[in-house]
Amino acid sequence: MNTPLDSCVIDRLRATFRSGVTFPEQFRMTQLQNLLSLVEENEQLIQDALHKDLHKPKFESVLSEIQITLNDLYFAMENLRTWMQPEYNIGKNLATRMDDCFIRREPLGVVLIIGAWNYPLHLILLPLVAAIAAGNCAILKPSEICQATEQLLAELIPKYLSQDCYAVLCGGAEDTKSLLKNKFDHIFYTGSQVVARSILLAAAPHLTPVTLELGGKSPCFIYGHIDIQKAAKRLCWSKFFNTGQSCVAPDYVLCTAQTRDALLPALRETLRTFYGPDPGASLDIGRIVTPRHWRRLMDMLEKSKGKVVIGGESREEDRYIAPTVLVDVQESDALMQEEIFGPILPILTIESLEEGIDYINRQEKPLALYVFSDETSVVTTVLNNTSSGGFCGNDGIVHMALPGLPFGGVGASGMGSYHGRWGFETFSHRRGCMNRSWLLERVNVLRYPPYSDYNLGWLRWATTFKKNSWGGCSVM
Repeated sequence: MNTPLDSCVIDRLRATFRSGVTFPEQFRMTQLQNLLSLVEENEQLIQDALHKDLHKPKFESVLSEIQITLNDLYFAMENLRTWMQPEYNIGKNLATRMDDCFIRREPLGVVLIIGAWNYPLHLILLPLVAAIAAGNCAILKPSEICQATEQLLAELIPKYLSQDCYAVLCGGAEDTKSLLKNKFDHIFYTGSQVVARSILLAAAPHLTPVTLELGGKSPCFIYGHIDIQKAAKRLCWSKFFNTGQSCVAPDYVLCTAQTRDALLPALRETLRTFYGPDPGASLDIGRIVTPRHWRRLMDMLEKSKGKVVIGGESREEDRYIAPTVLVDVQESDALMQEEIFGPILPILTIESLEEGIDYINRQEKPLALYVFSDETSVVTTVLNNTSSGGFCGNDGIVHMALPGLPFGGVGASGMGSYHGRWGFETFSHRRGCMNRSWLLERVNVLRYPPYSDYNLGWLRWATTFKKNSWGGCSVM
C-alpha cells in the first residue's frame, strides 16, 4: 500500500503542475537561480556532509559534487530560453508548405528522481536542474546510505525551492518500494542494475517512462606508442578518484605484456606522488562508504587468482582499502564478474589491437570506454569498432563534466541520457504540432472520396519528400 504521506505529497505536486505555475520561463529561471543559491550559500555544509559520509577530500567534493552542479546550472540558465523555443526547422512537402508546423517541448508532469550514494549531491541535483528547466514538478529520493547528505538535502530544498513543486522524501529500500507504487510521469534512477530491474517492474503497470543511469565494467585500453608517465597519472587519478567509487571509473586495464611491464613502475611512482608512502594516512583519499561495501570488495580481492603487485593493505575499522593493482588476471577471475566499484585495478593482457577490441565486445556494453594511445589510428579504430555509453581518448571520467555532451548508458549500462540540453530533452515531451492553412484546398480535395487512381497519383506527388519532385526540397 502507498503511505498516506507519499500520496499526499504527490497529490499536492500534481495539483500544482496542473495549475500551470511551472510552465513560464520566469518561474523556471527563478527556481534555477534559487538552486544556484542553495549550492553557493551552503558549500561548507555540503563539504562537511560529504566528508562525514564518504571521507571525501575538499578537492574532490568541490570538483565532482559542487562545481559540476554549478556548471550545469550556469549552462541551463544561459540556454533555457533557446531550449524552450518551438522548433520550426521541419521538413515539409507541397501539401503542407502553407501550414504552420513546429515542435513544442512541454513538461511531463510530476517526476521522481532517485539518487545514488557515490555522488550523493550531484546525482540528485543534476537531474533536478533538468527537471526544473523543462517545467516539471519533482520528488527527490536521495540515497539513505549517505545520511548526512540526505538530511542536508531534506533541510535545504524546502528552504530554497517552491514546496508546492519540489519535495524530498527520505527513507530506505522499503520506503522506495512504497513510493514506486504511485504513478509518476517519469522516473529517473541512478544506481545498480539489480535495483534498475525492480524500477522497471514498478513503472510497467503505469507505463511510466524511465531513465536508468547504471554502470558496468568500463575498460581502459592502453595500446601502441604512449607516454607512459602521463598515462599512469591520468589512469590513477580517474581510477582512484572518490576511492574508485565512480560508475565511470576505469574498471580494468587491457594492454600488452610489454606495456604492462612499463606501466607498473609508473603506477607505483604516481601513487607515491599522489598519496605518499602510506596512502592510509593521506588526506586526499576517501573511504569505502559502508562496512558492507568494504566487505564486498575485500571478498572479491580474496577470491581473485590475480597477483597483487601494488597496495592490497586494508583496515576494516575505518573502511580503508589502499589503491591496489593486480596482474595475471583472467577473464574468469572473481574481479571480472561484476563492476568493482572500489580502489582495485586488475590488469589483463592481450597481444593485439584486434584481441582487445574483441574482448571489449564480448562483455556487456560499458558506461564508459577509455583508450590511451599516442596513435590517432588506434583511438579511432577502437571508437569505430565498439559501443559504450560514453568514450574518452587519453583520459578518464572527465567527459562526464562537460554539459554539452550527453551522459548515459547503452544496453546493460543504462537507457536515456542527461546533462545540459540532453537532460532538458529527457524531461520534456516533444509535441509535434501542425496548424493547417485553408489555402491550397485544390491539393486537399484530392484526398476526399470518391477515391480515384487519378487523385491518388497527384496526392502521392504532392506528399513526397523526394528532392526536386516539385521544385523544392524536404526542409523549408
